[in-house]
Amino acid sequence: MSRTSVLLVGAAGETGGSIATGLLENPLFDIHALVRPRSAQKPAVVALQDKGVHIRKCDLKSSEDELEKVLQGIDVVISCVGSAEQQDQIPLANAAKRAGVQRFIPCGFITVAPPGGIMWLRDEKEIVYNHIKQLRLPYTIIDVGWWYQLSYPRLESGKLDYAMTASNNEIVGDGNTPMALTDLRDIGRYVSRIITDDRTLNKMVFAYNEVLTQNQIFNLLEEISQEQITRNYISEELVQNRVLAARQSSETYPFDPVKFIPRYLAEYQLSWGIRGDNTPEYADYLGYLSCKDLYPDFHPIEFKEYLSSVFGGTAKGIYTDRTISKAQQRMFPRSESTDSLQGRFFPRTESSDSLYMSR
Repeated sequence: MSRTSVLLVGAAGETGGSIATGLLENPLFDIHALVRPRSAQKPAVVALQDKGVHIRKCDLKSSEDELEKVLQGIDVVISCVGSAEQQDQIPLANAAKRAGVQRFIPCGFITVAPPGGIMWLRDEKEIVYNHIKQLRLPYTIIDVGWWYQLSYPRLESGKLDYAMTASNNEIVGDGNTPMALTDLRDIGRYVSRIITDDRTLNKMVFAYNEVLTQNQIFNLLEEISQEQITRNYISEELVQNRVLAARQSSETYPFDPVKFIPRYLAEYQLSWGIRGDNTPEYADYLGYLSCKDLYPDFHPIEFKEYLSSVFGGTAKGIYTDRTISKAQQRMFPRSESTDSLQGRFFPRTESSDSLYMSR
């Protein structure tokens, strides 16, 4: 079988790292990572090289001619750029078309949601999707639900704190809205199958592991830990008010992470917690193919197994290396409204000078 040459944009991020790992497990992939020239000697890039990933140096903001050169010989492009960099994929897609790339995987990798005003992050991605379709560039859009790693509450004992991104014990609505969940580590394993599958070409694919409600998640963690967890139920009205406040706060600087992170987190709560968008049934309605149907032999990591590893002290935290730069803080001053939501969910934000990283 012939080898497939894959270029990964954002290989040093959380999603990109999972994808790099999944691709490296398959000897039929030649894996390349696109990095900024100034980042080529950073430890994360060196670590990729040590694993066998080839480095191609180019900035996404380079000319399309330069991007076309760096894409020569590439069969598949997988993009895992940051939330504020979504439209930087447009010149990358143009260059991919010119270079003869056979499949372009834009930066999806979020929950299922409809376009058109529900989630700012979804709408930013849809601009890119529409551009790809106008180019008639072969594509596959992959969404993955809500990560296991972001879904569980804090224990009063503090036993899970080492692995948590933030301490948040909120339950949206009545807590009985089902949502699709995926272990971050499984994303790469799904992607390695999807990108060479003819059935997924020019399709949307939903890759998820399990479907649970927030109440079920809390119950399961109480069972594993034998600790009672405080449940802070928040109403639809409160969620709607948060969304409105976050949208108003981000109007001036829509791409400032201090402003847009609270916005898209509030909109996530609205989408998966109130509207119930993030389900296999709604994905089917929107036209997604399901990995459950495509790959019935795939064995995902079970959510209970993951929670047990967190409780046992062996899980790995996420976003542990991300901080808001002081220069960025001076340029985009915080407000009380944005601080409150961001602090509950996402206390560490990636620097504007990070490698190409995804959520």
